Amino acid sequence: MTAHKIDRTGAAYAASAYIVWGIIPIYWKQISHVSAVEIVAHRIVWTLAFTLAIILYRNRLSHLWAALARPRSLAALTASSILIAVNWGVFIWAVGANRIIETSLGYYINPLVSFVLGVLVLKEKLTTLQKVSIGLAVLGVANQTITLGFLPWVSLVLALSFGVYGLIRKMVSVESVEGLTVETMILIPASAIYLVYLAATDTGAFGKFGALNDVYLLLAGPVTAVPLLLFAAGARRIPLFMIGFLQYFAPSISLMLAVFMYGETFTHAHAITFALIWSALALVSFDAVRRERYSAA
Repeated sequence: MTAHKIDRTGAAYAASAYIVWGIIPIYWKQISHVSAVEIVAHRIVWTLAFTLAIILYRNRLSHLWAALARPRSLAALTASSILIAVNWGVFIWAVGANRIIETSLGYYINPLVSFVLGVLVLKEKLTTLQKVSIGLAVLGVANQTITLGFLPWVSLVLALSFGVYGLIRKMVSVESVEGLTVETMILIPASAIYLVYLAATDTGAFGKFGALNDVYLLLAGPVTAVPLLLFAAGARRIPLFMIGFLQYFAPSISLMLAVFMYGETFTHAHAITFALIWSALALVSFDAVRRERYSAA
């Protein structure tokens, strides 16, 4: 594959994944009356059910057992399961609390966090443009903190949790579906106990707010797994620099939803912060394209 010939099917799969991730706040808004912890518990239970069904359909149980049998992989996936649970919980809470703009900022920052993690953990070397882009991102966060008077913790937690999660998954040789299945298996005991407790004490949302509410909770599994499957199918077919471009679809769509659909206030401070972050991402994208063309040549 060259920089001039892109697999259109792969690009469509990856773009679809990021579009789904971009519009996902609409889904969680429909059940914003349910606590974020309960939604995450349902998400874990039904994601496990969905991914196990896929593994059985694809006859890949042996791959799942292999992942469970390797202590180092299991330890790494335990850490990644905690990180993804935190990421899911903060994101869902932020959507319900009308802080989608902050989630968007977090996922714009995420690629830059990945660069820093690559240097610290994988001993990768940053280019000059990447160093400048990280500096711009730091200025953006500093501006948001100073102007608004508080640290944008939602953005930082999302960026850091997903950045470290991505790093761990990069270092573990487990396919995406099997990895997600193991992660939800690790989280299932606490989730199941919590949902049983809610049912026993009649304090849960399931069965209380109508059939549609229950359907939303039940479909949390497919909603979680389907874009991941689309991304995995697309990522294998297209070059890394294109994934870098496409990943900005999700926070861009979420930002537009926050401002134009849900009426969140986009302040002057936000404008400066996002301008700095977007400038950083523009530099990173330019650098990626330049290196891709050089590699192709």
